[in-house]
Amino acid sequence: MEPIIVIHGGAGGYRFSNDEERLRYVKELEDATANGLKALQNGSAVDAVEAAVSDMEDSGLFDAGRGSVLTISGNVEVDAGIMDGKSMRIGAVAAVRNVANPIKLARIVMEKTSHVLIVGNGATELARLWKLYTPSHKLYSDAKSRRYEDALKDYMSGRGYFSSNLRLISELGIGDTVGAVALDKDGNLAAGTSTGGVWLKLDGRVGDSPIPGAGYWAQNGVAAFSASGLGEVIVRNMVCIKAAYLVENGLSIGEALKRVVDYVTEKYGNGLVGVIGIDAKGNIASSFNTSAMARAWGKGSKVMRVAFYPDDAWP
Repeated sequence: MEPIIVIHGGAGGYRFSNDEERLRYVKELEDATANGLKALQNGSAVDAVEAAVSDMEDSGLFDAGRGSVLTISGNVEVDAGIMDGKSMRIGAVAAVRNVANPIKLARIVMEKTSHVLIVGNGATELARLWKLYTPSHKLYSDAKSRRYEDALKDYMSGRGYFSSNLRLISELGIGDTVGAVALDKDGNLAAGTSTGGVWLKLDGRVGDSPIPGAGYWAQNGVAAFSASGLGEVIVRNMVCIKAAYLVENGLSIGEALKRVVDYVTEKYGNGLVGVIGIDAKGNIASSFNTSAMARAWGKGSKVMRVAFYPDDAWP
């Protein structure tokens, strides 16, 4: 079976100010896909998901890893989860500080502990043990601080937090969680998702990204999925495991994703969710109700396509 990887840089606005900015995102999506494909040449689907997601975490372009947004108190707290579709093992971390690659830490939880989800200080101590601890200054920037001040002013004026999260996601693109799904040469599936959450979230808030069945799901013989958007809505609807159930019961992966996203749209409105997926036969699909969703895919050793908008060619 020819290995395949599908990645996303999140569902959101993606209103590029110029061609140079757009090309930066295109290159990063291509590079992350290429790194995932490289991992698939001699490794597993889990290796590929970790490689692609950690690449996007390192880029600083997305709301994950080094690019993560700030909590209401000005801290960076990240979430991530990873799942092996062969063993059905899962690892996740949430509300963890001083970690630039939470997807790597999530894999440590999956493979080196007896747990599924480790949070807060416990996750930070695990990061120290496995040399994944990141000094605070590497997770902050002047641009991020300025944006935090603007968001805080919005909040203090009464327009902020969850009343304005829908606007922020659709207009500013803060829903750009990153994720990946992969199918390796042995037919094994894997999925992973990583995020910095939403601007001005309460310290300790956990979204969908570390929650199996919500932000990600992988099941050999069925499919693998990774989601992005407003975590509270994704958790309430458990979008990834719902999509897996639909595929397992005979729907195509494209129709399954459309049905799940349409349900969210009908119940909660637009601008809230996006999902990518790959089934056990290598069919890929995506569906989103935001104005854009950054995504890319590759097969064998070739990056096949990068897309952002609903009218872009895909897959």
